Amino acid sequence: MTVPMDTEIAAALSPIIAAAEAAPPLAPGDWQTRREVFGTAIAAQAAELNAPPGVTVTPCSATADDGATIPLRLYQRQDAQRASLAVYLHGGGMFLGSLDTHDTQCRIYTHLSGVALLSVGYRLAPEHPHPVPVEDCYAALRWAAANATGLGIDPARIAIMGDSAGGGLAAAVALLSRDRRGPALAAQILIYPMLDDRTIVAQPDLADTATWSAEDNLTGWRCLLGDAAGGPDTPAYAAPARADNLGALPPAYIETGQLDLFRDENIAYAQRLSRAGVPVEFIQYPAVPHAFDTFDPAAAVSRRALDNRVRALGAL
Repeated sequence: MTVPMDTEIAAALSPIIAAAEAAPPLAPGDWQTRREVFGTAIAAQAAELNAPPGVTVTPCSATADDGATIPLRLYQRQDAQRASLAVYLHGGGMFLGSLDTHDTQCRIYTHLSGVALLSVGYRLAPEHPHPVPVEDCYAALRWAAANATGLGIDPARIAIMGDSAGGGLAAAVALLSRDRRGPALAAQILIYPMLDDRTIVAQPDLADTATWSAEDNLTGWRCLLGDAAGGPDTPAYAAPARADNLGALPPAYIETGQLDLFRDENIAYAQRLSRAGVPVEFIQYPAVPHAFDTFDPAAAVSRRALDNRVRALGAL
């Protein structure tokens, strides 16, 4: 039985769903059209957010292991006294999104929490398949740790944070940093994270509520992993749900929506972290789909989610 969607989110989604139903269906694997359609929608949603005052944005860059330049943006509240920082990884299914699409959101997080954010312009699949995206994100974390003192940041108070695909990359960076004895992370903040390449089958109770469908997810994972997506040999640094050992990882804040395709994998990951001895705060928001807050930031459930994310940042 399908849970009725939150009324505020449903109202915001109504014209989007109507437009989607009027358009030709997107074929599984058609990342080019999805990049155009979803990219336009994400940019439009971001444009409706009001950028708060008093946040300084500084362009900077890190260098990837292959010599490529990774663009970064450092967000700092002008009057902030906090010495903490979150390395932020944007969402987009592994094949879309950018520093620009999440610019205002990063400004909002920094403005409300006082915590500095370092947003990462990692390279996208399929032009740059695994391991390029996660290695770019890990290089950005190392840059943050190496430059922390000069930025007024306590190296012991650096977190990794991301939404959707960025949440999955954030979980993977936490695994990489543990296994490579890299920078110690104070926390991992995972917002409806994309964790499992085996989530490629539609769930009956989500049939009429998916804002990110099983076909979309299959497309994203195939962009990242090619034909290996969903198979037996997916590395944990690509899909953290595949990790055998979740011990000795930083404390986790994880959230999901009850009508999110990622719901079950998010619940399972939180449970496995807990069993491995990792402190976990897990929140499931009732009756909302994937990325619910982007469709109506003013909805009551979206405001609760923002408050909780800001609180998680403030705990650094």
